Amino acid sequence: MHDMITILGPTACGKTAVATHLAATLGNAEIISADSRQVFRGMDIGTGKDLADFVVSLPQSSSEHSDSHSQTVTIPHHLIDIADPGTKYSVFEFQRDFLKAFDDIRGRKALPILCGGTGLYIESVLRAYKLVEVPVNSLLREKLEGKSLSELTDILRSYKRLHNTTDVDTARRAIRAIEIEDFYREHHIDDTQPFPTLKSLTIGISVDRMLRRERISKRLRHRLEHEGMVEEVESLLAQGVPAEALISYGLEYRYLTLYICGQLSYEEMVRQLEIAIHQFAKRQMTYFRGMERRGVHIHWIEGGGPAAETAESIVTLFKDRQEEI
Repeated sequence: MHDMITILGPTACGKTAVATHLAATLGNAEIISADSRQVFRGMDIGTGKDLADFVVSLPQSSSEHSDSHSQTVTIPHHLIDIADPGTKYSVFEFQRDFLKAFDDIRGRKALPILCGGTGLYIESVLRAYKLVEVPVNSLLREKLEGKSLSELTDILRSYKRLHNTTDVDTARRAIRAIEIEDFYREHHIDDTQPFPTLKSLTIGISVDRMLRRERISKRLRHRLEHEGMVEEVESLLAQGVPAEALISYGLEYRYLTLYICGQLSYEEMVRQLEIAIHQFAKRQMTYFRGMERRGVHIHWIEGGGPAAETAESIVTLFKDRQEEI
């Protein structure tokens, strides 16, 4: 028997909608988010929490009448809005919080569905990384201070244990990633040992590259022009969240903060951010392919169509696999 289902994919592939429709179709399932930024309260639009996706309408047929009606269900979710903006949240904390949510869901006889795009978070569960809290290394940070993001990324790639580089889009994040790798090397920690071992049916949502680029660009403009993403970042800054903290979160929060602080024009912000998101999606896919090389079996399903149809195909696959075990 599978312990869980995992839905992964790059940004803008529609994985949240697929996961929530899957949960609704199965009838007794809950979502555990695997997103490194959706843990933060108040960071909603820029992180794409899409909380409306957690309310799903399912068609219901009437046995007494030929007509049909829909039933609305709200899918329970976990590990969203659990940390204050401006703070740090580590893989160690994710694994700890994941296990709490997983045990809670299983304790109620429900099925956990892990859904997200942060490769390291997902792999830490699927490959059972050990729970290790890595302390700050002030001497190492001082040594790395002043190096460019490109130089830091090269240093990160030099470690044998492949770290997730999909979210390393600022020097601050790269330095923290190197700090983690250095700690693991110095203490001879093998992070591929059980934490526990969980059996997952892992589904990857693949979207044609041109369609993905189109969706990313359309979604970015909609969030800027209609959803109030600029105002969201302005509100976070007004609440006292340090600009450097928002910049460290990367992507939307990095570029919008630079724009609000007067370091980029609006046009420059939109152009640079759009490029950065496209590059981010590409790095996500590269990381997922790396997960496959490291032993994670991913069933790739073509996305882009109705979420309900994709969910139905996953249900069929899940039931078939359950019967095989």
